[in-house]
Amino acid sequence: MTPSRKTPAELRSARWFARPDLRSFTHRSRTKQAGFAETEWAGRPVIGILNTWSDANSCHTHFRLRAEEVKRGVWQAGGFPLEMPVLSVGETYMKPTTMLYRNMLAMETEEIIRANPVDGVVLLGGCDKTVPGLIMGATSANLPAIFVSAGPMLRGNWRGEVLGSGSDVWKYWAEKRAGNLDDCAWKEIEDGIARSFGTCMTMGTASTMAAAAEALGLMLPGGSSIPAADANHPRLASDSGRRIVDLVWEDVKPRDIMTTKAFENAVTVTMSLGGSTNAIIHLIAMAGRAGVSLDLDRFDALSRRTPVVGNIRPSGKYLMEDFFYAGGLRAAMARIADLLHTDALTVNGRTLGENIAGAQVYEEDVILPREKPMSPEGGVAVLRGNLAPQGAVIKHTACEPRLLRHTGPAVVFKSYDDLAARIDDPALPVTADSVLVLQKSGPLGAPGMPEWGMLPIPKKLLEQGVRDMVRISDARMSGTSYGACVLHVAPESFVGGPLAFVRDGDLIELDVPARKLSLQVSDEEMARRRAGWKQPESPYQRGWTALYTQHVTQADKGCDFDFLEGTVPTPEPEIH
Repeated sequence: MTPSRKTPAELRSARWFARPDLRSFTHRSRTKQAGFAETEWAGRPVIGILNTWSDANSCHTHFRLRAEEVKRGVWQAGGFPLEMPVLSVGETYMKPTTMLYRNMLAMETEEIIRANPVDGVVLLGGCDKTVPGLIMGATSANLPAIFVSAGPMLRGNWRGEVLGSGSDVWKYWAEKRAGNLDDCAWKEIEDGIARSFGTCMTMGTASTMAAAAEALGLMLPGGSSIPAADANHPRLASDSGRRIVDLVWEDVKPRDIMTTKAFENAVTVTMSLGGSTNAIIHLIAMAGRAGVSLDLDRFDALSRRTPVVGNIRPSGKYLMEDFFYAGGLRAAMARIADLLHTDALTVNGRTLGENIAGAQVYEEDVILPREKPMSPEGGVAVLRGNLAPQGAVIKHTACEPRLLRHTGPAVVFKSYDDLAARIDDPALPVTADSVLVLQKSGPLGAPGMPEWGMLPIPKKLLEQGVRDMVRISDARMSGTSYGACVLHVAPESFVGGPLAFVRDGDLIELDVPARKLSLQVSDEEMARRRAGWKQPESPYQRGWTALYTQHVTQADKGCDFDFLEGTVPTPEPEIH
C-alpha cells in the first residue's frame, strides 16, 4: 500500500505563500526581491537548512560548503532551500562550558522552525552540544527533519605516532607535567594533532552523539562514520537534501521515529562503542522532548547486556577514520543486531534492520567479533549509594582495572579554583590511594556542568609514575577523556547533595561491579554536617544564565529546562 502524500495546498509554507491576501503578497514579493522566480518556490516544500557554521567553531569549518551541497539535493528533489544560521556552540572556545548553551541552541532551533515558513529542516551539527541541541529543538517543533553530522577530522600524527584529539592531549600533558616531554615535542604535538576540519576523531562526545543520532534513525545509514574530509561526506549532504523533500511529502516527523525502541537502540549502540558519558545526559534530554521515558537504570540495564565491539579511543586503540574504513556504524550495529530493535523506522523510510542488512566488517581488530569483545558489558556504568542517591556514572572501560574496586581517603577541593591552586602543591596530603573530590562543578554550581571531571593527577604523583586515580565530581568530562572518573553525581553539591558534605580524610568506597558509590560516614554525622550547611546564592541575576539557573534540571534528568520537557504543543504562529 502506497502511503498518502501531502498536496502542495497542504504544505505548511502555503500559509505564508499561497493565500490571496496582502500578507502573502508581501511574502511573495520579498522572495522575488531575493532573485527567485515564482516557478522556483511556488508549490514546493520549503526546506530550512539550520547551519551551525562559525569562525569560532573549527569543527564546522566546512559547513558553508556542506550547506550548498544540501541545497543542491533540495533543488534536485523539487524543494526550495532556505539556509538559516543558528547558534554554534563550539567546544573549543566557549566558556565556562558549551553545556551552558545547549538549551539555548535547542530553544533557538525550535523557535526558528516555528516562526518561519518551513515544511522540513536539515540540521547541520557535529561539535558536541550542537547534536543534542539541534535535535531537541527539532523534536519539540516536530516538523520533518534529518540530521547531517560534521564528521570526524583526519588522524593526527607526531613522530610516527598516530594522535587522537583529546585523548592524546590528556596523555601527553600528563607526561609534560611529569617532566618526560620537552617544550619542542609539546609544540610538535600541538601542530600535528588536529589536521583537518571536522570533530574529534576519537569516540568522544561528537562521534558518540553522531552514532546515537544514526541509531535513533535521524541520519541516513552510515552517515555518522564518514570523515569530514572524505568525498563521501558532501554526497551525504546532497543525499540528505534530496531525502528531506520526500520526508515532507510523506509527513514523517521526528516523534514518529524517536520512539522508546529508537532510544534503546541509541543507548545500546553508545554502550557498544565505549561512547562518551555525556551521551547519557543528552539522550535523556532528547527523550524527554519526544515524550519517551529514559532513566539511568535503563542505561545501566542496557549496558550490562551490551559488549563493547568498537575498539576506539579512549577506551580502545583506533580512531574514527579506522572505524569508517573497517565498515563504520552499519557494520558495528550488524555485530549486535540481536540486541537492537531492528523494526524501528528511520528517516530513509526503511527499518534499522533493512539499513544494516549485508553490512560487513573489513577489519576485525577495529570492530571486534562478539566472542572477543573489548569488554563483555557496555562502556558506562551507573553508580548509586549514599554519595549519589540520584546516580552517578563512570566510563569503566577507560580506567585502570585495579581501581574498579577501591576504598580511599578523600582529598576535597571546594571549587575548580581551589583545585587549580593546590593540585600541584608538594605539601598536598595525597597518595595514589587517595580519592580526589571536586565540589561546586555541577549544573548550577559551576554553572553549566563543565568538563572538569577528569581531575588532573597531582604532579608529585605523576613523577612517581601514577597515571590513574579515583576522582569524583558533579561535573562532566570530555568524551575523549579517560581514567577512573566518577561523574554527574546527583544531586549536585551546590544544592545540598551529599557531595557537599565530604571532608578531607573521609573514606569513599567505589565498587563498579556492584554499581556502588558510598561515603563511609554515619547518617548521624551527615545530618550534623547538613544542619550546618547553607546553600550559596547564585551570582547570576540577569540574562541567559539567570534563566538557566532558575529552570535547569539535575544531571539524572538531562539538564533540560523544566518548561521545555514533554510534548505539549505550541500553537502555530498567526499570519496577519
